[in-house]
Amino acid sequence: MRKTIFEWTKYSWIYLVIVGAIGLSIYAFSNSSYTCEDLPNSFSSYQEADELILNATYPFTDEVNTSKSSWIRSAWYLSCDGKKGFFCYTTDKKLYIHQNVPLDIWHEFKNADSFGRYYNYNIKGKYRLKLK
Repeated sequence: MRKTIFEWTKYSWIYLVIVGAIGLSIYAFSNSSYTCEDLPNSFSSYQEADELILNATYPFTDEVNTSKSSWIRSAWYLSCDGKKGFFCYTTDKKLYIHQNVPLDIWHEFKNADSFGRYYNYNIKGKYRLKLK
């Protein structure tokens, strides 16, 4: 059974579990005292972006059950304003984050017949994480 970022909460830690063909990887992110409004518009690296984005608190969060997908293992959405936000998903090997994804795109992704097909045609390459 797959667990998502929202299902592994213990004290002040959130555990994201990614089960893949290469085994089990656990990423631990602490809940911090800063909010999404404190996030920069661009990041110095993907590692910095992952840490800051996943540690911030958000007034709007949502997730979707991706068990029907052949390659997207989990997907969730984080937003400060409920209009645009971070689209996050995992594969067997990696966590990916897209920036400034409109809420309607997230809703369309959640309702798509194929998560992978929708992602490839409507998200991939269009909402890249901004690096400095």
